[in-house]
Amino acid sequence: MNKTVRTWFVVLATLAIVAAACGNDDTTPSGETGGAIESAKTYDSIGETEDSLELIAWAGYVEDGTSEGGEDFDWVTPFEDETGCQVNVTYGDTSDEMVTLMRQGGGTVYDGLSASGDASNRLIAGGDVGAIDPSLFPEFENVIGPLNPDGGTNNEHYVVDGNVYGTPYMYGPNFLMYNTKEVTPAPTSWDVTFETDSPYAGSITVYDSPIFIADAAMYLMAHNPDLGITDPYELSQDQFDAAVDLLKAQAGVVVRPWALYTDEIDGFVDGSMLVGTAWPINLSLAELDAPVDAVIPSEGVTGWADTWMISANAAHPNCMLKWMDWTMQPEVQAEVAVWYGAAGSNTVSCDATRDLLVDFYGEGADEAVDTVRYGNCGDVEFLDSIHLWKTPVPNCGDDRGNVCIDYSEWTQKWTEIQGA
Repeated sequence: MNKTVRTWFVVLATLAIVAAACGNDDTTPSGETGGAIESAKTYDSIGETEDSLELIAWAGYVEDGTSEGGEDFDWVTPFEDETGCQVNVTYGDTSDEMVTLMRQGGGTVYDGLSASGDASNRLIAGGDVGAIDPSLFPEFENVIGPLNPDGGTNNEHYVVDGNVYGTPYMYGPNFLMYNTKEVTPAPTSWDVTFETDSPYAGSITVYDSPIFIADAAMYLMAHNPDLGITDPYELSQDQFDAAVDLLKAQAGVVVRPWALYTDEIDGFVDGSMLVGTAWPINLSLAELDAPVDAVIPSEGVTGWADTWMISANAAHPNCMLKWMDWTMQPEVQAEVAVWYGAAGSNTVSCDATRDLLVDFYGEGADEAVDTVRYGNCGDVEFLDSIHLWKTPVPNCGDDRGNVCIDYSEWTQKWTEIQGA
């Protein structure tokens, strides 16, 4: 990476701190985390907008220019001005928290959320979100191939039984971040985090979520092929047990896991963490005060493709549908990409991101779009290589049938792993 782009990244890091439009069918889930949806509630038209919109989102996904250092990033105010929908947002730190908020509300009836794959499949199966008619959203034609509902090969986190549940937003990898002064040579494998004889034992960090079991399964795909793992989210009992055993052994060399992304940033800055799984925004912020870089290891990476989904019981469905359309626009996704550090699902947003980077930071900054930090925006081969988060369900998706381990057991075992 050239000096100009690295300098720009430091700059970026400082910035980063009755017309109910629906059908008449009810959603009838056949199970909590898996199974066919017999009759999905479908939103098939957009009527007159209401006066407000209640969202659940990842931090950084709903910016109105009031975040510290982010005065130039505002895709909320123009939406409010155009539609009359006043946006209110509640931020979730984990997918599990978002699922709970959607189902319990805490006094608020939420209209929708930005869901990662380990939340979206649960919400679909639980009947918490409605399907949409893709023809309402012209930008679907520009959605990158693997995520496109029409023939996409990596879209099962939001396309189920032929129904489309939401509009694609941002995606990115969970790559390997490391301290460039202490971790030498630069790592090429996840072995520096999973093997108990790692020279960095005691300074390793991992993502604190049951879905991280998939990262161990992905590692075993490469290092123990006799297990026959082909999908890190579709694990038989033997495959699942092997991944859990690997993580229990790893727990002894982990300094501490992180769930709140700033905890990992702090760990790399104070030197207690030297290597571990990370998100792009973690890298952008950590490199402000620490010598860090990131790689895609030889075994590959897990990752996330986030989708705006509408509640099956939305109080403001037209505002939510308008918001979903708004967030598919390439200019909006470009703003999110520059602020957050991710790839827009709309391929046109990749060029828009390049233009915006040059506008903000000068010549050379546009090169960042073609790095792992930005998910190599628009690169179909790279996106297809990411094992995108999805909710583990009993149906293995192949001729094994319903013998795979459900997410509820992933959650139970993660508690055991953390106590190992």
